Amino acid sequence: MSLLQPFIEFGFMRRALVACIALSISATPLGVFLLLRRMSLVGDALSHAVLPGAAIGYLISGLSLVAMGVGGFIAGLSVALLSGAVSRLTPLREDASFAGFYLGSLALGVTLVSLRGSSVDLLHVLFGSLLAVDNQSILLVGSIAAITLMALALIYRPLVIDAFDASFLRAQSRWSSPLVNGIFLILVVMNLVAGFQVLGTLMSVGLMMLPATSARFWSIRLPGMLTAAIILAVIASFSGLFASFYLSLPAGPAVVLSAAILFFISILLGPCGGLLSSLRFLTTGKEKV
Repeated sequence: MSLLQPFIEFGFMRRALVACIALSISATPLGVFLLLRRMSLVGDALSHAVLPGAAIGYLISGLSLVAMGVGGFIAGLSVALLSGAVSRLTPLREDASFAGFYLGSLALGVTLVSLRGSSVDLLHVLFGSLLAVDNQSILLVGSIAAITLMALALIYRPLVIDAFDASFLRAQSRWSSPLVNGIFLILVVMNLVAGFQVLGTLMSVGLMMLPATSARFWSIRLPGMLTAAIILAVIASFSGLFASFYLSLPAGPAVVLSAAILFFISILLGPCGGLLSSLRFLTTGKEKV
C-alpha cells in the first residue's frame, strides 16, 4: 500500500491535500500568535461568527463560493469589532463578550441555513466538504495564504512585541497596539473564511489551533514553535486524508482528529514540558538529591 497512491491516482485527493497544506502554512502561525496572546478561544468564537454571513450569502446565491466567503468575512470581522468595542465600553471582559456574540452567531447561522436548505446543506456548511474542493476554492485558499504570509512578514516584529509588552510597542515603534491587533484579527478572519470553504465552520479552527497548541511541547522559542506548528499541521493533513481514503471516514473531521491525536502525542512525548520529559526530570532530580 503506497502512502502516495491516493494522491497520485485521484485529483480530488490532490486538491484536498493542496488546500490543507495552504491552510497549514497560513492559518497555523496565526494560531501560535493567538496562543501567545492568550486568545485561543477567540479563534473558535470567530469561526462560529463567520456562519451568519455565510448563511446570508447562501440564502442569496445558493452554494456560491464568492457570496458565502464575502458574507462570512463581513460577519466575522463585525463580531470581532463589536466584541472589542463592548469589552472597552462596558465592564464585560473580552472573552465573555466573544462568547456571547459567537453563541448568538452560531444559532442565527444555523437558523438561516435551515430556512432554505436541507440537512445536507447544513452539514456542508458546518463540517465542510474537503473532498469536493475545486480549483476555485484552491485559488481562494492559496490567495489568502499568500496575503497572510506577506502581512505576517510585515507586522511580525510589532506583533511579537505586542504579544509580550504592548506598552513597549507604543513607546518604541511607529506601530500602535490597536492597529497591529486590528490587522491580526483581519488575518484570522480571512483564514477562518478560507478554512470554512474547506473544513466547514465547526472544523476550520481545528487546523488553526491544535497544531499551534501542540508546538508548545516541541519548542520554547517562537521560530521553533512556528516551524513545529506548520510541520504538525501538514502531517495531520496528510495522515487525515490518508485515513479518510482507506477507512471511509469524513475527510475534514479526519484531518482535525489527526491533529488532535498529534496534540495528545505532544503532551506525552514533547521535550518541552511533555509528561514523559517532566517525569524524567523529576526522577533525575530525585536521584541527584
